[in-house]
Amino acid sequence: MLNNKGPDCETKGDEHSISLEDFLKRFDAGIEGLTTRGALKRLEICGRNIFENIGSESVLKKYFKQFNNFFSVLLIAGASLSYAAELLDPGKGNLYIAIALFGVVILNATFTFIQEYQAEQIMASFRQLIPPVAKVLRDGEIKEILAPELVVGDVIFIEEGDKVPADGRLIEENTLKVDNSSLTGEAEPQLRSLECTHPNILECRNMVFSGTLVLTGNGKAVVYGTGHNTQMGKLATLTEQTTSVETPLRKELNNFIRIISIIAIFLGISFFTIGFVTQDLFLLNLIFAIGIIVANVPEGLLPTVTLSLSLASKRMAKRNALIKRLESVETLGSTTVICTDKTGTLTQNKMAIHSMTLGFEQIDVSNGEVPPDILMKVAVLCNNSRLVEGPSRYKGDPTEGALLMYASKFADIDLMRENNTRLKEYSFDSLKERMQVIYHTYPGEQESYLKGATEVVIKMCDHILMDGDEVPITEDDRNKLLDMHLKIAGRGERVLALAYRRADEEIEYDTGFTFIGFAGAVDPHRPEVKDAIHKCHQAGIKVVMITGDHPVTALSIAKNVGFSSNGHEPVMITGAELDKLSIDELSKKLKAPYIIFARTSPVQKLKIVQAFQSRGEIVTMTGDGVNDAPAIKNADMGVAMGSGTDVARESADMILLDDNFATIVNAVEEGRTVFDNIKKFIAYILTSNIPEILPFIAFVLLSIPLPMNVQLILAIDLGTDILPALALAVEKGEGDIMKRPPRSKYERLLTPQVLLTSYGMKGPIEALAGFTCYFAVLLDGGWTWGQALLSNDLLYRQAIMAFFAAVIVCQIANLLVSRTRIESALSRNMFTNKMILLAVVSELVILSMIMFHPFANKIFGTAPFSMEYLVLAMPFAILLFVQDEIRKYYIRKGSLLAKTFLKW
Repeated sequence: MLNNKGPDCETKGDEHSISLEDFLKRFDAGIEGLTTRGALKRLEICGRNIFENIGSESVLKKYFKQFNNFFSVLLIAGASLSYAAELLDPGKGNLYIAIALFGVVILNATFTFIQEYQAEQIMASFRQLIPPVAKVLRDGEIKEILAPELVVGDVIFIEEGDKVPADGRLIEENTLKVDNSSLTGEAEPQLRSLECTHPNILECRNMVFSGTLVLTGNGKAVVYGTGHNTQMGKLATLTEQTTSVETPLRKELNNFIRIISIIAIFLGISFFTIGFVTQDLFLLNLIFAIGIIVANVPEGLLPTVTLSLSLASKRMAKRNALIKRLESVETLGSTTVICTDKTGTLTQNKMAIHSMTLGFEQIDVSNGEVPPDILMKVAVLCNNSRLVEGPSRYKGDPTEGALLMYASKFADIDLMRENNTRLKEYSFDSLKERMQVIYHTYPGEQESYLKGATEVVIKMCDHILMDGDEVPITEDDRNKLLDMHLKIAGRGERVLALAYRRADEEIEYDTGFTFIGFAGAVDPHRPEVKDAIHKCHQAGIKVVMITGDHPVTALSIAKNVGFSSNGHEPVMITGAELDKLSIDELSKKLKAPYIIFARTSPVQKLKIVQAFQSRGEIVTMTGDGVNDAPAIKNADMGVAMGSGTDVARESADMILLDDNFATIVNAVEEGRTVFDNIKKFIAYILTSNIPEILPFIAFVLLSIPLPMNVQLILAIDLGTDILPALALAVEKGEGDIMKRPPRSKYERLLTPQVLLTSYGMKGPIEALAGFTCYFAVLLDGGWTWGQALLSNDLLYRQAIMAFFAAVIVCQIANLLVSRTRIESALSRNMFTNKMILLAVVSELVILSMIMFHPFANKIFGTAPFSMEYLVLAMPFAILLFVQDEIRKYYIRKGSLLAKTFLKW
């Protein structure tokens, strides 16, 4: 009978260990289930069995939030002022300026919105783990209801092939076995029972958990946790509440935009005030202020960054790295620590038996020596994997699969399993570290087969198989076997001890076994990994291995792939030690150059990530399970295996399609190249700011006709500069790209050196070229100093066209010299980057359109001029190229002055 207190909706974590009577009393439940009416009341109290987003917003609200940033507000203000100027003085081209500026704002907001929207798919992937329907006992009958309608106290029925709909405690089971790998990362199928078998609720056999899969058998359970109160729900909440770390590139772009915008606003207001005081013309000076702001703000920067990152992500996809968040491409380049799984990432995930012993004697595996029947029985029957067709070759635990592959060379596995009937199984768990099965064997006996950790199995043995006889095992024998185990594990093999005994009952035996021998399985490391790790060391990146393997095995694999050099041995930290360490204590241990985390559960990854981040490291974390999701999301760069769970892939910034560590290193190189290239095109784009700003300053201070209008500025920022910037974005990295230390998190995109190079060296040359051509056209046309010219005057339109053309000619030279930051641009073949040629052609085409097309003349206020004036710009273009080559030459020579003031 149910009491009237009502259910306890919150879980306490001890539901597995209290008595069934206390359990049912706590949740006001009974084995007869609930009534429909009672279930509806509980639904109101405890809520639906779903994962809901916390504080979710409408799509429209999220989109408009993207306009609430400094850059967008600045451009919207500029667009609004331009539109106001168009209303006050129509036909001067201000409408086109307003449209262009507002278009840039929409483009940037849309891009950011798409990135954030993709992050919401993390919760969607968690929801997919809850099955749509569930079988439940209601009103004394078995009914099928929607899984979200399940409540605490419901009695659910589960069977083979079902996905468990909620967390529950078993009240009946019939050879029930579940796959908890999506929750715990444990690949071994878990047998269920009605007894409490482990202090850890996740490993206790009397529990079933939401989102896990029933492999065999069936059972009944009383629901005690639904929605966010399930183990899966707690992970979902943790993942949702875990802060996604802002990418270094996003921080840098925000910093860059803030500085440039402050400069633009300051100059705009200053010269508006000066112009208004000296000329007392409000509208003219308003348009002038807009021009100053537009000239300073690189409107094409964010679209160019977005496009360049998209191109980089496409290149990486061809190398088996799928980028989900474009900005994270660059994050890889600033990575200082890579935390990587071992199996399948550093190794090939092709486990195979490498060594086999019978007692103290080695069995010659390489030459196909036939093992004894009893060893084959234990290998095949104390095993839950199965052989399948296809490249994977087996389903189940890799080590068990390797045992089956080995045994299949000498015996018919299917026939062996048909002739022997399994009566009972005691599954492997991390507490007991063993698996035991009871079989009815041919010709009618019962035997128990055992496999597991060496130290555990040896303690359970009182005999050892030697020369076909069972002889009593001595303490000296046990020590020799432990030494043999360490020797095999030292070769990087995962070692299992095998034993058997006669079984009189279907119980789990602790003693009386006869030790048979060892099976050593090896997962060979990927041949390209050693070079990849060496590359990381050269690049100043620390590689950390995280594995569930024995420390000796982990250490052997680590050394094989390059986890030691110059006398530095890896620091080993086990999962048990990790649990006892505080974040501060762990942080001190993380100073070591080589670190291995062994016997570590995937859920401990979050602690490792946070410990590294507390030391100021930029962390890349790999993972593949649901319980890896919080760590993946919290890392600066989350990397999921392509073979991993949907939740891990949704949480990650990058997915490894081939699960290969070398792919991460390739991606790091790409990320560093991306940052280098972004700096290149920022320096390229900023250079044209000077010839865009100085005409307005000269207009106010020298009272000359304005040499460059706002339309032409936008033609440079959103037209002629875009494709060249993209061409720089796809440049290959320079020779030392993976020999430098990771860039500091404090390194800026916009540095004094970049400003000096662009604003103090190349920019003035371009401005001088523009003024030279501008005044040449004016003076040859009969203009005299102080003479005013209307905006529709043919001579004026030709003069500003000449100024614009001179800037474009110099920007072509700037493009060619900007292909490298330190190496000589002359070392780059023009045909290695075909986009450079395309960019030059595009600049010339745009220049020709603005100069000769009547419609473009109307929009930009220009007119054709004699091409002989353009020749005047050529010496300035050559000067720009030569002076930047000299700058790079002195940096390469190690000049302290050049490195301090000119290296960017």
